[in-house]
Amino acid sequence: MTDIRVVLLDDEADVRTAIAQSLELKGYDVVTCATPTRALDLIAPDFPGILVSDIKMPRMDGLTFLGQVRDMDAELPVILITGHGDVPLAVQAMQAGAQDFIEKPFETARLTEAVARAVTVRRLALENRALRAELESRDRVESTLVGRAPVMVELRHRLRTIAASPADVLLRGETGTGKELAARAIHFLSDRADKPFVAINMAALPETLIESELFGHEAGAFPGAHRARYGKFEHARGGTVFLDEIDALSLPLQAKLLRVIEERSVTRLGSHESVPLDVRFVASSKADLEARVEAGSFRKDLYYRLAVVALDMPPLAARMEDVPRLFQHLVNQAALRHRRAAPAVEPELLKDLAARDWPGNVRELRNAADRFVLGLDVFSRDVPDHAATLPERMERFEKAAIAAELAAQAGNMKATYEALGISRKTLYEKMQRHGLEREQIAPATADRPDV
Repeated sequence: MTDIRVVLLDDEADVRTAIAQSLELKGYDVVTCATPTRALDLIAPDFPGILVSDIKMPRMDGLTFLGQVRDMDAELPVILITGHGDVPLAVQAMQAGAQDFIEKPFETARLTEAVARAVTVRRLALENRALRAELESRDRVESTLVGRAPVMVELRHRLRTIAASPADVLLRGETGTGKELAARAIHFLSDRADKPFVAINMAALPETLIESELFGHEAGAFPGAHRARYGKFEHARGGTVFLDEIDALSLPLQAKLLRVIEERSVTRLGSHESVPLDVRFVASSKADLEARVEAGSFRKDLYYRLAVVALDMPPLAARMEDVPRLFQHLVNQAALRHRRAAPAVEPELLKDLAARDWPGNVRELRNAADRFVLGLDVFSRDVPDHAATLPERMERFEKAAIAAELAAQAGNMKATYEALGISRKTLYEKMQRHGLEREQIAPATADRPDV
């Protein structure tokens, strides 16, 4: 009948049996306890159940028991069973947070009605907690991977779907597109969120030390190894290992990594015993690994083992309409890091930002935000994008300029087309051609009528 369990506490065996049978006949899953200590051992803050307890018990009365339950979870319903002389105590318990009380002798229907109400209350409380947790995780991911462009909306949707599975993941994308942020989002949204997240930059580890760093070593495994040491893989047990720039790994080490991933175990240097490894692997590469496989510089079996799920991180060029909003977000972050007040971002600067190429992607834009907060030249380190053709750059400029003006005008369409020097019809046509939506760029004002 229900996914909510009933914990029944009474020190009299005959009473426990009779009440339990009555509730079980109504379809409830009942667990009986003879002592308050046993009942308290069964519950936890998100315990999917309710409590039915006698108010008079040796060593701990119902009021004390109620207090300990509420310390553990203030929303966990407790129904108290009272004798005639215990009614004042029961009223006091209700004032202290008990869900209900039933006076002896009672009819079975009276008890089952009280239990049904408590079960409904508990189920709603747990559903609300789950919803709040989902919203909090959604807010965290959206504040980490900022953007309202369709490619970013789709990216966050896919991240949430991927995180719920145990599959290993390969993140592909240019430098600065946020691959580590995506890896952390996958970890945070998974059931491993309370375990370690260990990020390893494969390109930064010296070839001579990489095996010891990853796999660990026993004492005496090599000169200078005076004592045993866990590797990074073992440090991540139960959590997620992020293998950044996996393409930098040499072929011999690729073979050893493949074995770890396939067997989910690691053997320290100098040891013959394998250690079980409960981790999830998320790898990233800015290189085309399929091309590397064809060229023979990356193992095909490792590639397919890592790319159980592959996710492409969009470059900033694919979501230039996000530049104004993203820059303001990065300015606020930079101000916190540098312990300064966030300076105002003028609309003209947002237009300039949106009109430029960002080959370094979000990382380059973040550097520009840092320079802006520090009062330096925002564009001092720009690198021109020579890869784009002139028509492509003109299209990109037009899309970015419209998005920047919409952001600067807080979504006011009339002010936008007047500032751009075009007609209302032309603005709508261009927005449609570029896939721009006012709700993505200025959501707070999108419901207001145009003026």
